[in-house]
Amino acid sequence: MNSYGSFPGARPRRLRTTPVMRRMVAETRLHPADLILPAFVREGITEPVPIGAMPGVVQHTRDTLRKAAVEALEAGVSGIMLFGVPEDAKKDAAGTAGTDPDGILQVAIRDVRAEVGDDLVIMSDLCLDEFTDHGHCGVLDAEGRVDNDATLERYAEMAQVQADAGVHVVGPSGMMDGQVGVVRDALDTIGKEDVAILAYTVKYSSAFYGPFREAVGSSLKGDRKTYQQDPVNLRESMRELALDLEEGADMVMVKPAGPYLDVLAKVAAAVDVPVAAYQISGEYAMVEAAAEKGWIDRDKAILESLTGIRRAGAQMILTYWATEAARKLGGV
Repeated sequence: MNSYGSFPGARPRRLRTTPVMRRMVAETRLHPADLILPAFVREGITEPVPIGAMPGVVQHTRDTLRKAAVEALEAGVSGIMLFGVPEDAKKDAAGTAGTDPDGILQVAIRDVRAEVGDDLVIMSDLCLDEFTDHGHCGVLDAEGRVDNDATLERYAEMAQVQADAGVHVVGPSGMMDGQVGVVRDALDTIGKEDVAILAYTVKYSSAFYGPFREAVGSSLKGDRKTYQQDPVNLRESMRELALDLEEGADMVMVKPAGPYLDVLAKVAAAVDVPVAAYQISGEYAMVEAAAEKGWIDRDKAILESLTGIRRAGAQMILTYWATEAARKLGGV
C-alpha cells in the first residue's frame, strides 16, 4: 500500500503536467496593474537622447514623454514615476530648479496630467540630486556635508510645487531623517491632503545605481553613504520603516529590488500599507547586456525577475520594462 504523504504516493509533478495546470495552481500572478514606469524628461532637447548604459531607455522630450505616458496607460500600467533633468546651467548648490514652478519636472507633471488625467497615477521624484551642481540629494553645510534639516526645508518646497503641478503621488527619495513627516505637513498646509506619499523607506547605497547616474546627468562628487543605507544592515531598515509609517507614509518602497528580496519580504510581512520595489537601472542593464551577448533569454529573464519581486511581497514594481512587460502580460 502506498504512503500518500511521501513518494511514490506523493508526486508534486502532477501539478506541473500542462501549461493550463501550472497556470491554475500558480501562487504568484504578475499583472500589468502591478507595474510603474520610471521615465526621464530632459530640458532643452528636441529629440529623445538614448541612455548608453540602459539600452531602450531614453531621456524624453516633453512631447515623447506624453507619448510614453499614453503608451503605458494603453498597456495597462498603473503609474509613471517622473524624473526631471535640467540644463546644466540651471544647476546650483541649492537645486533651485527643483522648486521652480516652471522647472522641467513641474512642467512635465503638468504635461502628463493634461494628457492622461487621472487614468494613470502620476508620481514624481522628490529629491534634489538632479538639480544640484554637486549631485547630492540635499544642500551642503560649510564643511561639505549634507545638511539634513536644511534639506528638509527644500523638500517641503518641492512637495508643494509638485502638488500644485498636479502630481498624484510624491516620492521623497533622498533618505533624510524626518522627510516623510515634513512632506506630509507641507502638503496638508496648502490643502493637498489627497496627494499621497510613496516613501523611499529602504534605499541602500548600492553599486547597481551606476546607469541611473547617466540617465539623470548626475553631477555627483563623492558618494551617498552618509544618508543612504548600508547594504549589510536589515534591522536598520525596519527602524526606518517604523519611522516612515509614524510620519504618515501611504506606501513604502524597497530599493533596489533584486539584491534585497529578503528585506522586501520582511517589510511586506510587517506592514498593512502597499509595498513597492524598484527594479533599478543596474538590474535592468545586466539583463539587457547578457541578452545582447546571447547568454540568456531576454523576455523570459524579464518576466522571471519581475515575478520574483512580486513573489517576495511587492504589490507595485517600478521597472523600466513596465510598458513592454505589461503588453506581454496582457497579450497586447
